[in-house]
Amino acid sequence: MTRLPLPDAADLSPRQKEVIELVTNGPRGGVRGPFGAWIRSPEMAVLAQELGAHVRFRSCLSDEVREIVICQTAQSLKAQYEWFAHCRIALEAGVDAAAMEAIRTGGRPTTLPTDQMMAYEATEELTRTKRLSDATYARAVEAFGEEGVVEIVAACGYYTLVGLTLNVADVTLPDGEPLPFPE
Repeated sequence: MTRLPLPDAADLSPRQKEVIELVTNGPRGGVRGPFGAWIRSPEMAVLAQELGAHVRFRSCLSDEVREIVICQTAQSLKAQYEWFAHCRIALEAGVDAAAMEAIRTGGRPTTLPTDQMMAYEATEELTRTKRLSDATYARAVEAFGEEGVVEIVAACGYYTLVGLTLNVADVTLPDGEPLPFPE
């Protein structure tokens, strides 16, 4: 059972109802994932969803690159629901299934195109060391430009917030779905 499920509609404040309507009518099309927890702080939920909407739907990064960043971040946090949600999106975007399995199990993917591999390497280093070496930074700027590097860091940071929220709220996977990171 999720620790912080979406409250019943009758228990929501007017502001919480506004936020739910905002999220539902936005690009996500519904309230799920971390929003059950975030709605308890409606102003934070608004700010987080605005950042998330940019990272997910308006980033300069390709869908494949963005999803590799998200999934590597999920793997680093063992964020079950985040991986469940975004691995499918990555595969639908065309990321190689064998590479996704390597990322899930903590291995190094070997089947990614150059840009996707650079995204993996930058995110893996960032989640492991909390910074980028000069060499990795230079290669990332060459691959994505300064804007792209900033957006990789933003995606990693935003999905760290999401993953930690999901982990603390103990958001469960749909019935019958296996845990990506067995406990």
